[in-house]
Amino acid sequence: MADVKVPPKHDHTPLIFPEGFLWGSATSSHQVEGNNIHSDWWDWESKSGHEKSGEACDQYNRYEEDFKLIKDLHQNAHRLSIEWARIEPSEGVFDQNEINHYIKTLTSLKSRNIKVMLTLHHFTLPLWVSKKGGWSKRKSAWYFERFVKKIVPELKDYVDFWITINEPEGYVWCAYIGAKWPPQKKSKWLALKTNWNLVRAHKKAYRVIHQIVPHAKVGMAQNVQSYTAYHKHSFREQLGVIISDLSSNHLFYFLSRGTHDFLGLNYYFHYRLKEDGGLIPEVTNVRSYTKEVSDLGWEIFPEGMFDILTDMADGLPIYITECGIATSNDDRRIRFVMQYLQEVYRAIAAGVKVKGFFYWSLLDNFEWADGFDPKFGLIEVDFKTQKRTVRPSAEIYADIAKNNGIRHELMKFLGHRIHVTDVIEIPK
Repeated sequence: MADVKVPPKHDHTPLIFPEGFLWGSATSSHQVEGNNIHSDWWDWESKSGHEKSGEACDQYNRYEEDFKLIKDLHQNAHRLSIEWARIEPSEGVFDQNEINHYIKTLTSLKSRNIKVMLTLHHFTLPLWVSKKGGWSKRKSAWYFERFVKKIVPELKDYVDFWITINEPEGYVWCAYIGAKWPPQKKSKWLALKTNWNLVRAHKKAYRVIHQIVPHAKVGMAQNVQSYTAYHKHSFREQLGVIISDLSSNHLFYFLSRGTHDFLGLNYYFHYRLKEDGGLIPEVTNVRSYTKEVSDLGWEIFPEGMFDILTDMADGLPIYITECGIATSNDDRRIRFVMQYLQEVYRAIAAGVKVKGFFYWSLLDNFEWADGFDPKFGLIEVDFKTQKRTVRPSAEIYADIAKNNGIRHELMKFLGHRIHVTDVIEIPK
């Protein structure tokens, strides 16, 4: 009998990404800058008894330190936002000093040869806009358009990619359905109006940016979820998956079709829909089937990355504009990064045009209604002293960015439990 070659138990073939792939991390202004005193969130924090953002990570003053870390960690791109409330603190009054500050921060990134993905609206509003009804009012889209007309000529020379709005439907849910974010008004009618006004705002901003910068790359960042049926044979559950996917992942893109030069996707969530006696399938409690979850109780489901990338692919370039884990255990973050990137690689191999990955987040920061407890950062922040400490996961991600992929020496960790002491030293 001829000898039979037994394949190796684990395939440790390096995963090399396409040339020019963007390796970055992401932040948002209110979460890291500190002292955003003219915003609706600052006002809400002071009145609601919620944990206050305060000086957050003090990145408003420490951006040079943070951007040096980005470069040292071999990241070639960074996603950040500017604060509308700083730039237009009262209606129609623009603060040139704040505009100049953002010019300096973006210049700092460009001087380090780091691609800039700039978000124009990341959840916060100027307080004066909020007092007029915020995004639930039709005129809000016009206010945003005026802001975009003002700021784009000032910043256009420093921006490679424009994100008009971050997670519009996530904002609608948190503000008007779950109502745990300002203005905390439970109303399906206001939710519908707000969603439509955000569509209008995106479309207006897209056109303004292209009028000023004809060859600009403009998109938005959508929070997309992976859905599966608890029982594969259940027609009702499968129908629930289809409806949930269309409404939460595709609707905003459909309503704003023709105004996207790329798709920006934020991926955090996987949901299983289960019949439980009612007409409509419900999301199961992930803890009921002992799946691994983050410190926020979000299921760790790397396979969902492949699912959403192949589902959303329609020929446009795709950037993973956010993906990360809240955990105080850094070995879990290392496994998370490599397992999720493995699924991005699979999607690229399947023909999806994924062009970049931005880990959330560069720093531990102010995580909205969850305050400072969740630790998403590649870099630890001591909020009492503002000391930055680079975590081992940041070093692993730096190795991946430097080599444009996961090297053979790192592949052995995929599928295995990693202990921080195993990977303090990057394999040579």
